[in-house]
Amino acid sequence: MSVELSAAQDAEMFTPSLSSEQQRDLAERLAAFLSQYSRLSDSYIIEFFTEDLWHTLPSAWQPVLQDLSYPQIADLLLDATHGDRRYPSVWPLSLLAFRATAHALAFPRECRRERGRVFGAVKPEEFLENQSQSSLLGHIFRKHVKPKKQHEIRKLGMLVKQLCDQTDCNRVVDVGSGQGHLTRFLSFGLGLSVTAIEADRTLVAVASRFDGQLLWALEKEKRKKNYSSQLPVSQSSPRHVAGWVNPKASWEAFIKQLSTADCLSEGPPTPSGPSKKRLRGSEHHHGSSHEVQTSPSHGSKDSGTRSQDFESPSQPQHSKNEPEEQLSAGNCRQGAPPEENGPPGSPDFVLTGLHACGDLSATLLRHFVNCPHVRGITSVACCYMKITTKENPTPPGLVEPPAPTTSRQESVPSEFGYPMSSWVRGLSGHRLSYKAREGACHAVEDYVRRLREESELLRTHCYRAMLESFIRDTRPDLRRAGIQTIKKAHLLPFTEYARLGLARVGLPPELPLDPERVETMLRQQGRVVVYFTLALLLAPVVETLVLLDRMIYLQENGVESQLVALFDPNLSPRNFVLVALKPPE
Repeated sequence: MSVELSAAQDAEMFTPSLSSEQQRDLAERLAAFLSQYSRLSDSYIIEFFTEDLWHTLPSAWQPVLQDLSYPQIADLLLDATHGDRRYPSVWPLSLLAFRATAHALAFPRECRRERGRVFGAVKPEEFLENQSQSSLLGHIFRKHVKPKKQHEIRKLGMLVKQLCDQTDCNRVVDVGSGQGHLTRFLSFGLGLSVTAIEADRTLVAVASRFDGQLLWALEKEKRKKNYSSQLPVSQSSPRHVAGWVNPKASWEAFIKQLSTADCLSEGPPTPSGPSKKRLRGSEHHHGSSHEVQTSPSHGSKDSGTRSQDFESPSQPQHSKNEPEEQLSAGNCRQGAPPEENGPPGSPDFVLTGLHACGDLSATLLRHFVNCPHVRGITSVACCYMKITTKENPTPPGLVEPPAPTTSRQESVPSEFGYPMSSWVRGLSGHRLSYKAREGACHAVEDYVRRLREESELLRTHCYRAMLESFIRDTRPDLRRAGIQTIKKAHLLPFTEYARLGLARVGLPPELPLDPERVETMLRQQGRVVVYFTLALLLAPVVETLVLLDRMIYLQENGVESQLVALFDPNLSPRNFVLVALKPPE
């Protein structure tokens, strides 16, 4: 237990900036701890009964955990800040050390100014007046945007603007831009020259349409206020590019792609009236889902930023060293040379990716390190299970190119999404399984709420584990079969749930279920919840190692970085942003 106890003593070590020595020391401790408890992080809760997972726990842990109430599980295991822990029995030191080490090694998930709030509190202050509309974001940027995304684009947008100000650089490339929510805020709200690249052409077309609706709303407001001046569209409209960012391509190919790929913004978007039909569907896209926060040490102006009128932005803000004609790159104008359309050519820019999925985040960091034109980066990652590794170079869900590449692209040697750094690659316990990385994407705060509310949703893991037992009784070869979400499963009796689930894997729905066996397994629901909670306790530790590896990679390439808990984790679980600026030459 030496790894655990020494790490727990360093709980206060985690600051926004770690020295290179601290980074490497922390990575070593993380790898050793996760390697020791890999059985937990690698296990599938649906195999709770088939693999007898409860009895894989240390024998001293089982009796003290099996009778905990759900609120006790939240307070005694998941909530690191809970100040009044009351144990119903004496816990073994090994369990106490496991919990303390997991909390000590993981990066704090709350913003500094939000620490001290009740763990699991639902909404940030900006949504207290209206749960669906941020009070800190102008109404034109809230249209078509869910509360979570409103929170993210406002905070990340302000951070990107801050990096642009620090680098005296007015250009931004938004990778995995989806429907363009972050892009519009950066461009129309903050006056930056933005090129957005997205693999899904449908989403790119939607983004352009939403741009037009925003311009229409601005024109309408100006008429109401009797403004006579025209909106300087040519200086603020974003440029939308349809293209898939190939992780195996070089930075030169990436820059070329930005200038030659299909551009759906042929000239300033025409202001159009409000959409008659609300777009339905996910805000997820080819590799990004934006989230971030401003570093306190950077002097963020984010707290209630109202110094600018985001409701109807006036003249865009330009870099003081660039003439206005050069900054009209926000539009992809017919016949305009690439140099005038954003990052193509040679101008410097800041790179951003909001929830860039899987290897896309790693790819952007490599482009940042290698491309001389990228001055800064804000990287918000997600979908860690889709990261490629040496052990699993083609994980499930890996995004493939939309069509075979016909043109020759300069390529880089085969590199994986994890580990990126030489240091972590050299650690004996650095390997993270697909399941461990998938677990790192779970929302700890949401599960804490379910536990404290004793939600009926907690029974779904037990139901699925029970169903796995009955499936394997009939088909031993059918392991972890994909069963799509059964609507309101937690409200169904297990027999009805099983009938629906069996049919989905091609088994007869009327398969006989032993009632006594069903009851015996249902009585173990509390154990299922405890086991899942123990595995969930490791989720932030796994995420910390993945993100720390990226910080060390940057440090190995001469760039210091900060990992900032930008978003409220209760609203946006993947709330870390990796922020880096290249040192001045």
